[in-house]
Amino acid sequence: MRRFGKIVLCFSLLGGVAAMAAGPDWETLGKRWWAHVQYLADDKLEGRNTGSEGYEKAAAYVTEQFKNAGLQPAGATGYVQPVEFNVAELDEEHSSLELIREGKMEAVKFGDEAFITAGQDLADSAEADAVFVGYGFSVPELKYDDFAGLDLKGKIAVYVTGGPATMPGPLKSHYQSGDERRKALAKAGAIGMATIPNPKTAEVPWSRTAASRFMPRMFLRGQEDGGGAKLKVALVIRPEAADKFLGGSGHAVKEIFEAANADKTLPHFPLAVKIRVKNSVKKWQVTSENLAGVLRGSDATLGKEYVVISAHLDHIGVGEPVNGDKIYNGAMDDASGIASLIEIAWAMKESGAKPKRSILFLAVTGEEKGLLGSRYFAEHPTVDAKSMVADLNMDMFLPLFALKYLEVQGLGESTLGEDIRAVCETAAVQVQADKQPDHNRFIRSDQYSFIRKGVPALAFKFGWLPGTPEERTFNDWYKERYHGPADDVNQPVDAAAAAQFNAILEKLALRVADAVQRPQWKPDSFFRRFAQ
Repeated sequence: MRRFGKIVLCFSLLGGVAAMAAGPDWETLGKRWWAHVQYLADDKLEGRNTGSEGYEKAAAYVTEQFKNAGLQPAGATGYVQPVEFNVAELDEEHSSLELIREGKMEAVKFGDEAFITAGQDLADSAEADAVFVGYGFSVPELKYDDFAGLDLKGKIAVYVTGGPATMPGPLKSHYQSGDERRKALAKAGAIGMATIPNPKTAEVPWSRTAASRFMPRMFLRGQEDGGGAKLKVALVIRPEAADKFLGGSGHAVKEIFEAANADKTLPHFPLAVKIRVKNSVKKWQVTSENLAGVLRGSDATLGKEYVVISAHLDHIGVGEPVNGDKIYNGAMDDASGIASLIEIAWAMKESGAKPKRSILFLAVTGEEKGLLGSRYFAEHPTVDAKSMVADLNMDMFLPLFALKYLEVQGLGESTLGEDIRAVCETAAVQVQADKQPDHNRFIRSDQYSFIRKGVPALAFKFGWLPGTPEERTFNDWYKERYHGPADDVNQPVDAAAAAQFNAILEKLALRVADAVQRPQWKPDSFFRRFAQ
C-alpha cells in the first residue's frame, strides 16, 4: 500500500510539473475574466450610464473587487472620487432646423437628414450664413489652416470628417479633438459648426449615429463644453442628405468625398442657404464617481511614483431600440477593460508581486460623455500629479479572435513602445502600430486625458493582418455592435485570448514599475510638448 501511495504521489508530482511546464490555464483565467463582463454587461445594470443606478451597482461591484484583490483605497474618500456633471438633452419636439433659400423655408427632418447636437450653450434660436471649410481644423505647426482667408464671423462652419492623408496622425488627431476644433472656430469668428461624416471612415451606420442624438450630453460642472470655446449651433448632417445643404453652391457632396478619398485639396465655399435653428434644451445635474485602488510600491523612493492602469466603467445606458433591444450593454465597451483591470489586480495579489513603483488601478466614469471622468482625475488627481509616470489604458481591446498580434496606439511616441515590444516578444505576440490612424483612436479614449498632462501612455487593440478573416471580424464588429445593443454578453468572444492579454498588461505594468528610469516621450513625438 505504501509503495502504491508513492507511485500515486510520483504521478501527482509529475502531473504538477507537466501543468507548470504547460503554462497558465488560459481557459480558466478567461472564464474568470468573462464572469466580470457578464455581471457588468447584464441587462439589470441597464448599460451603466454615467450617474445612473446601473452605474452605481457597477461601481459597488468594482469597489468590492478592488478590496478583495488587496488594493488600498486611493480615491478622495475611500476608493471613490466624486465627479459632478451638468447634463443637457435636446427637446426635439420643441426644436427645429430649417434652411432659408432665396427667401423660402425648407424644413430639415431630424434623424433622416440631420440633427442638432445638444449643449449647454446653444442659442435658443439662431439664423446664420454657412461656409464649407474643408476638414474644418487648423494645424499651426504645418501652416495648415482651413479657415485662412474665409469670412466666418457670425457664420456656421460646415466640414467633412477626416484630414489630409499626408498629415502626421498625431497632429491630425490632436487638432481634430473637440476642444481644439472649437478654439479654432471661435478664433475664426464662427458661431456654430455642422459636421458631415465621411462614409469611408465612419465606424457605425447613420441609423446609430442619428439615434445617438437622444442620449443626454454631459459636461464637467464649471467646465461646460470641456473648457473649450462656446458655440451657439452644433449640427450633424447625414452624408446622403448633404446636397440639400450644398444646393446652389456649385458643389456636391460626391465631389467632396471623391476629393477627400483621393487625398486632393478640398474646396472652400459659401453655401447658398442660411441655417435657422430653434433649440429647446432640458438641463439637470448628476454626480458619478471614479474609483481608484493602489498596490503600494516597495521602494522607499520609487514607491511614491505611480504607474496607472485605467479603463472606463460607464457606457451609454438605455437608448433607441434596435431590433427591439434598447439596452446598450457595453460588454466590450468597456466592461471588458474593467474586467481586465480587476483580473490584473488579482493576478498581482496571487503572485505576491512587489513592484518598486506603486500601481494605481483606475476605473473612470464619463468616458462616453467626452473622456470627462479621466479628464477630471488628470486635472484633480488623488495622488501627486507629477508622480504619475505612465498610463496603460484598456478600452474595448476587442478579444474577438486569437491573440497573435497586438495593435498598440502610441507605439512610437514614448519609451513605453520598447517596453510593450519586449513583453510581447516573450509572449510570442507580434506588435503592430495603429493601422487605422484616420479613426483618431489615440485621442478618443481616456489615455488622452493623461497625455494632455504630459504622462506617456499606450492603448491597445487585438491586431490582425489585412485581407484576413480577423480583419473582417474586427471591422464587422464596429458596423454591427459598436455603440449598439448588440455589444452584449451573447456575442462570440475569445476569453482565453483575453486572459493572455491580461497577462501581457500585468507584465508591462510591472516592467514599467520596476524600471530605473520613468518612461520618456521620444524627442520627435508631437505629444512631448505637453510634458514641457
